[in-house]
Amino acid sequence: MKVIFMGTPDFAVGALENIVKAGHDVVLCVTQPDKPKGRGKELSMPPVKECALKYNIPVFQPVKIRLPESVAELKKYDADVFVVAAFGQILTKEILDMPKYGCVNIHASLLPEYKGAAPIQWVILNGEKKTGVTVMQMDEGLDTGDMIMSESIAIEEADTADSLHDKLSELGAARTVRAPADIEAGKAVRTPQPKGDFFYAKMLKKELGEIDWNKSADEIGRLVRGLYSWPGTYTYLNDKLIKIITAKAEAGAASGNPGEIAEVTKNEIKVYCADGLVSIENVQPQGKKSMSVHDFLLGNKPEKGMKLGRSHIDTV
Repeated sequence: MKVIFMGTPDFAVGALENIVKAGHDVVLCVTQPDKPKGRGKELSMPPVKECALKYNIPVFQPVKIRLPESVAELKKYDADVFVVAAFGQILTKEILDMPKYGCVNIHASLLPEYKGAAPIQWVILNGEKKTGVTVMQMDEGLDTGDMIMSESIAIEEADTADSLHDKLSELGAARTVRAPADIEAGKAVRTPQPKGDFFYAKMLKKELGEIDWNKSADEIGRLVRGLYSWPGTYTYLNDKLIKIITAKAEAGAASGNPGEIAEVTKNEIKVYCADGLVSIENVQPQGKKSMSVHDFLLGNKPEKGMKLGRSHIDTV
């Protein structure tokens, strides 16, 4: 099949590679424009662009895919299907109707649950036990199209948003490569998504990462794992912001005030919360690189009874 692939981040790279290796003719890759990155603000290519160039696939990077000149560019390739994976722009009806077999999308959740921008993080934040990927036929709604295939995986207790991202990317790549072939052969079964009040995985904001020590150890542990590595979680020590890189819940009866340091060991700072303790293992002080608590303690002296959290600070 002649395929136009639309995607931008690492999540989409595996799907592109699998489609190429399966023998489909990827005539164009559409991705977001290069963006400045790092302190030097040098332009950085999206991961999908890097992959496309490796396979000598033409790349198109429209600022807005809906503009007439962008639509005209897509029409030049007369593709059979558009495969979309975390592209980052909304496709108009004109674009959705352009290819012979329409547009298919790989979404990192078990639809109809967790539509939206951040399904990988929110399943961890909400304490779900499983998630997965869904390949759907795109329509004009936001993640509302008919489902073609899906597959689930368990969410492990140690999973972070990063580790779950990698698992779902691999799973999605395997499913995405099957969808065009099934559609072309007439084997694809389209199942409408059920109606109902399902959780919407809204976009993440940095403010979500501030730790509320009045919550349970399990909730705080999920917050740290679910927001790793972006936007991350944080608290304050002596009125200075400190990011919490890794931490684990220790449920049990709390015998101190939430946010109060219960114990400082060689490798951990243990903090009281609503129902037990949270053991902090790795941190990133403001303006410095991430480090183990062991290394942090070489230059800092947090003590039992000190309080973590805001005092008079009003902004992050």
